[in-house]
Amino acid sequence: MTYCVGMMLDRGIVMMSDTRTNSGVDNISVFRKMFHWSDPDRIIAIMTAGNLATTQAVVSRLEERNKAPEDREPSILKCTTMFQVANLVGELLRATIEERQMSTDGQSGGPRFTASMIVAGQIEGMEPRLFLIYPEGNFIEASADTPFFQIGETKYGRPIIIRGYDRTMSFEEGIKLLMVSMDSTLAANLSVGMPLDVLVLERDRFEPLHERRIMASDPYFQEISSSWSDALRTAFHSLPDYSFEDSESEG
Repeated sequence: MTYCVGMMLDRGIVMMSDTRTNSGVDNISVFRKMFHWSDPDRIIAIMTAGNLATTQAVVSRLEERNKAPEDREPSILKCTTMFQVANLVGELLRATIEERQMSTDGQSGGPRFTASMIVAGQIEGMEPRLFLIYPEGNFIEASADTPFFQIGETKYGRPIIIRGYDRTMSFEEGIKLLMVSMDSTLAANLSVGMPLDVLVLERDRFEPLHERRIMASDPYFQEISSSWSDALRTAFHSLPDYSFEDSESEG
């Protein structure tokens, strides 16, 4: 399992992913799930979740096409809009899943090749855009009503973002919010694990504003984790006490 989240802000896009991949409690590995490409007129980033062989195949094909986009079309570096980028990634994801599924047809209990992706970026002269790509190749775009997307183990970190999100927040506040969301997921599900990858895409800047890998020993992340736990305990104890007597009198 994994946990990746991309979040739209007025200033741009903040992205965060874990790096744990496991196929059993005794087979845990670290693999990058966040990738980005840039040109003078664009920056495009992708986060992946699902079957590792499938997502690696999709990213490898994108990389191969980007090495010489004039000879290997279609390439995300030649698309004229981010919508076309999302459509290209969706088609490639669907085709890759279908190829691998066909190769195992008739094999009872064979592997599942499903995967999903988050695509983010901006092309010069256009707005930054954020997409969620489904295994079937179709996709949806972030909006004012849905300003962030998650893939993988989403349920533990989602309430944090919903309660804390503000489109006008700074990039630093956005990273802090995603760290709290990630910390809650790490505490609840062992299939999500450190280190974490962070990427910040600033509006009209076609190279990463901030890119970092956060290790488990990172002092700031440790402080966020412990402070959030303390704050939750304090908030819980500050709530009104439940009373057996009051509930009986109401009944």
